[in-house]
Amino acid sequence: MLDDVLEVLACPHCGAGLQRHGSGLRCPAGHAFDIARQGYVSLLPGRTGGDTAEMVAARADFLRAGHYAPIADAVADALAEVTGCVVDVGAGTGHYLTRVLERSPQRTGLALDVSKYACRRAAKAHPRAGAAVADAWQGLPVRSAAASAVLNVFAPRNAAEMHRVLRPGGLLVVVTPNADHLAGLVADLGLVTVDGRKQQRLDAQLADRFRLVDRRDREFGLSLDPAEAEAVVAMGPSAWHATPEALRERIARLPAPVATAASVAVATYERV
Repeated sequence: MLDDVLEVLACPHCGAGLQRHGSGLRCPAGHAFDIARQGYVSLLPGRTGGDTAEMVAARADFLRAGHYAPIADAVADALAEVTGCVVDVGAGTGHYLTRVLERSPQRTGLALDVSKYACRRAAKAHPRAGAAVADAWQGLPVRSAAASAVLNVFAPRNAAEMHRVLRPGGLLVVVTPNADHLAGLVADLGLVTVDGRKQQRLDAQLADRFRLVDRRDREFGLSLDPAEAEAVVAMGPSAWHATPEALRERIARLPAPVATAASVAVATYERV
């Protein structure tokens, strides 16, 4: 619930702490934020954006089926010794944060996502998790050094802000696709490809603020029905480059079940 992570939240306007005030939150300066009936709070000044309701629904269905369970397990393993608050930047439905929280009752979780549709689901993902609408490219609505760990799974990265909200020595876990991630689907459907230098660019982006502790590849096969193949495409950036109708038509031409493979890197960094 949102109350479980209230102590780590910060006003997006002035940076002060937030407290419950009726059916919303308020900072000492009087900035007020309503809590939506679904349980999340929007701490993003201006209009929200991000994944649409359809994209979020596709992601939820695909992850619920367990196709990416090896990735969720790897993320949870990387934080085996962590207690305290885990902040998931670009949390989506809260799927990976939930797996982390399930491992220990001594953890709470804050899911941050720019999509209100994602936050609606993340707010209900786990009893010890709260959700807030926020933009990774702006200042995160989190108090400095309040997080024991930060997750960043297939999501935008703001190195300066992730460093600020992490306590000294805290861990950052980043999951990125390798060049051959979903290679079969990428080739057959003409999807957006992954930059082969993605890992090098990630290390360079984080170098001044984080020390690499561990990096491990996770590779596993996927056997998908047409709806699941459409869902995994809808989860990623390719969803913005083709209409659902066009993707569905291309997928229908593929042999069923659709065979492909996931290939990701799970990297753990320490805040310095």
